[in-house]
Amino acid sequence: MSVISLSVLDLSLVAGLVVASAGLSYWQKLAISKRYLIAATRTVVQLSLIGLVLKFLFAQQSVYWVVGWAVVILLIAGREAIARQQYKFLSGWSYSLSTLSIFVSSFSVSIFVLLAVIQQTPWYQPQYAIPILSMVIGNTMTAVALALDQLTTQTWQHQAVIENRLALGEGWQEAIGDIKRQSIRVGMIPIINAMAAAGLVNLPGMMTGQILSGTPPTEAVKYQILIMLMIASGAAIASIIAISLGARHLFDERHRLRVDRLRDSLR
Repeated sequence: MSVISLSVLDLSLVAGLVVASAGLSYWQKLAISKRYLIAATRTVVQLSLIGLVLKFLFAQQSVYWVVGWAVVILLIAGREAIARQQYKFLSGWSYSLSTLSIFVSSFSVSIFVLLAVIQQTPWYQPQYAIPILSMVIGNTMTAVALALDQLTTQTWQHQAVIENRLALGEGWQEAIGDIKRQSIRVGMIPIINAMAAAGLVNLPGMMTGQILSGTPPTEAVKYQILIMLMIASGAAIASIIAISLGARHLFDERHRLRVDRLRDSLR
């Protein structure tokens, strides 16, 4: 089955729906029209550029280009994971923490799958390595962002409760244990919801794309299952790493809560 090519006119018709939606939100005084249009414009520009970049990378067939691309998206993901958090660690600790947790989880899961499951030769084949790593990093980034935001916000708002528990003789792990567990759960909610609804409420993006390109549905389903299980494991590992290290950083060696290591980024 051949792929139906989309023209600029075809995409322009759909873009008209976005413009109409922005006009509707402006009429309703939702105060999001500008951001909505900017986000849509960024989507078009970024995806158009990435198409050219991927075409170049696929032609190179070089592990150095693949690793270089992986490092670039990792550094961007580390920044985006903390970009919209209200309470952040001082001295760049938030960025280091998010980048480290995303790196350990995403790279370990992706390399394992490329070597042990897909077994493509070479294992760094750009056609497989780049999309897989990008999807895992992107979803892991969301998990880390939500988990860290929950940790710092809840710690800031409940510092009196934590200090009272410390005064009663609890160690730092017990004093902040409930917040840690809740933070990890929050980080896992998006992928849990996605897995619970997959195939019933929606057809996931990768599977839909493969079907539209002519891949047999049964084969597309196998790859989608693989990706979702990778994302689930990556999100869990990253959330646990980020929250464990982040929570420890909120206390000193004498088990004292150090909220002075956080700053309100909205002030």
